[in-house]
Amino acid sequence: MPPATAARPLVAARTVVARQTSTRTMASHSSHYDPPSGWFLGVRPGETPKKEGWEGIFIYGFFGSLAAAAVGYAYKPDTSIQTWALEEARRRLEAEGHIPDSTKPVKITEQLKRVSGN
Repeated sequence: MPPATAARPLVAARTVVARQTSTRTMASHSSHYDPPSGWFLGVRPGETPKKEGWEGIFIYGFFGSLAAAAVGYAYKPDTSIQTWALEEARRRLEAEGHIPDSTKPVKITEQLKRVSGN
């Protein structure tokens, strides 16, 4: 008795042929071919094409959504690991007293004295 796997390619080939023939029978019988007119989009030079109803909605929707995405991208929060690590290091150094507390106002002369060592 031949192995069961030998029959599988035949079954797969039959299903492919069956799928191809079934899609052909479901298609409409009219021709979808438009003969070439020689003009781009069928519009002669000097003529303006008639706008369809969906074109205005599409243009405003497409470019409006691009503008909204650009604004959203510009104002998105910074969630990078580098920013988090910098803030965490600043908090720890302030807690240990190595750098002055950033929430308290400090005069510039005091900062210059600390830097110069006087």
